[in-house]
This record gives sequence, C-alpha cells and structure tokens, in this order.
Amino acid sequence: MQDLPVVFKTSGGAMRITLNRPRVLNSLTLEMVRLIRGAFEEARLDPGVKCVVLDGAGERGFCAGGDIKILAGAAGKGSIEPALQFLSEENELDYAIHLFPKAVVVFAHGITMGGGLGLSAGADLVVATETTRMAMPETRIGFFPDVGATGWLFTKCGPGYPEFLGLTGYDMTGTECVRIGLATCLVSTVRLGEALQAVIDRAGGLPPDRGAAADRLRGVLAPFTEKGIPENPGMDAWVERYFAGKTSVLEILSGLRACSIESDLCEGVFGRLSERSPSAVVATLRCLRRDEGRDLGEVYRADLQVARYLMAQHDFREGVRARLIDRDDRPAWDPDSFEEASERGADMPLD
Repeated sequence: MQDLPVVFKTSGGAMRITLNRPRVLNSLTLEMVRLIRGAFEEARLDPGVKCVVLDGAGERGFCAGGDIKILAGAAGKGSIEPALQFLSEENELDYAIHLFPKAVVVFAHGITMGGGLGLSAGADLVVATETTRMAMPETRIGFFPDVGATGWLFTKCGPGYPEFLGLTGYDMTGTECVRIGLATCLVSTVRLGEALQAVIDRAGGLPPDRGAAADRLRGVLAPFTEKGIPENPGMDAWVERYFAGKTSVLEILSGLRACSIESDLCEGVFGRLSERSPSAVVATLRCLRRDEGRDLGEVYRADLQVARYLMAQHDFREGVRARLIDRDDRPAWDPDSFEEASERGADMPLD
C-alpha cells in the first residue's frame, strides 16, 4: 500500500487520504485523481466514516498541482485530449468535494498550488502552517486558474483578491494564506501531527450534519491553532482599489501606473505581470468577470472549454517549454503586449 501514489485508511470515524508522491511534491496524476475519488465514494457509503482528512506525504508540500508530464504532453502537438481528460476528472473530483455530505479537513503544509488548491477549495477546514505557500501561477505558463478558482475565489477572499491572485500569481505564505482566505487556521509544523491525530481521534463522535461536524472540528483544532493572525489593511485597501470589479487589464495597468500609495506593491505587481502571458492574463480576467456569483457547477464545466482553447494556443506551448521543459525562463509570448492581447481578447471563445 505504501507504494501507491495515494494511501487511504479508515481509523475511528475518519477516512484519511494521503497523497503519496513526496519526491514530486505530491503532484497529481490521473491515477491519483481516480484513487482519491474512489476513497471519497467509499467514505460516503460507509456510515462509520464521519469525516475525510486529506494530507500529503513528505515535508515539502501538500500538492504542487498537476504532474508536469501532463502539461508537457498537452504542450506537444496532438496531445491535448489526454490532458483534458485529466482536467475533466480532476474537476469532477473537486466539485464532488464541495458537494460531499460529510466534513472534509485538508492539512495543507508546504507547497499547495494549482490542483492542490482545487482539492482544498471544497473543504470545510484548511489547515496551513508557517511553511505553507499558496498561489495560482498558471498565467506564467500561458494558462489560467482553473479547478473552479474563477468562481470559488469570490466566496473565500475579500474584494479585489480574486483578480489580484488570479492575474498576478501572488505567492501567499503562512499566516497570509489565512488572512486572505484560502486557509481557515494556522498550526505550527511541530504540532501538525498532533492536530491531525486529534481530528482522527474525535471523528467518531461527530454529528452526521456536515456543517455541525465542521463546527465541532473547529473546536477540536482550536487548542493547536495560532492566535492573532496579523491584519494588513493597507494591502487590502490597495488590492480592492486597483483590482476589484475591473473589466479591463489595461484599466488595471493604467491605475497601477498612477499609483502613488503603497508604491512597493505597485512596483512588485508590474514585475509579476511582466513575466506572464498577456493573452492568459486577459483570458483570466474575462473568466473572473464571467464567473463571479455563477453556479459553481457551471464554472467547472466552463473551465474545460477555456482549457481546450488555451491549450491549443501558442502561449501555452511556449510557456510550458520555457518554464517547465527547457527552463530557460524566456518565453516568447504572442502577442507580447497587453495592448494587443486586449484587442484580440474580445474574440476569445470563453463564454
């Protein structure tokens, strides 16, 4: 069993599902998606299971996203369909977690990005540590934040953060993951195992209602959680002012150029945007505007159409080549300006 890429075990009232590819940061394969889906189904049917606990093997991360081989294959000519099959089943799994009738807890230590955030998005409790790093870096390879993110970000984050995170790939660490809304609490790594075991030990006595069980589990975790998560009202106000509700990437850039407060943030975001595919950034903003407040099932279904379109474009193939295969970090975007990408953006079949 320990050789399997996913290990699951029922103990007391908990089904523990452990992603088990630590050497590659537990990045997801189609086999893993199917194993996780099967474990959730087993947990759903077992009346003795009161909650599901997800974690990742190794110290470096919970889940870094989809396996690089899937992306590399999609970047090659004629190889889009296997990648779309992976995305389709990944979306089905992630959406099923949102709809799951029992409480779900994710222990998201270390790297938790892309598909890792997709797994955690539907959980009732997401436990971060000081080592947790969360981000949606997809525009850096000419793609977009999929796994339903352009929908569920609006239910988790404050004004402007869905746009800010999705467009720039901003990297959140530790307490920031809690402050911004993608994690619910912070537990020190030295107490993480103890906290996880407490959840498993108390699972058998959980009520059958998912919401009530989640509330009970918050109480179980409370003695382990760090108190006083620092606020950052200056950044919150800046993000809301320059990103919330914006419909045009050029409008965002124009506002940032005129930015006279929090200048370090303005300069930093220009640096991050300059690394990204202009077309992918434009497409991402269109998806965010389309999906805000939309039924989540519809968001997941629309994701596949956007993925099919973007995977067939030059920028995705070039981004995967430059960032993941050759690793020269010198992608030649086409178009290479936000102005031209914005002009072409209206013709993208994303609706």
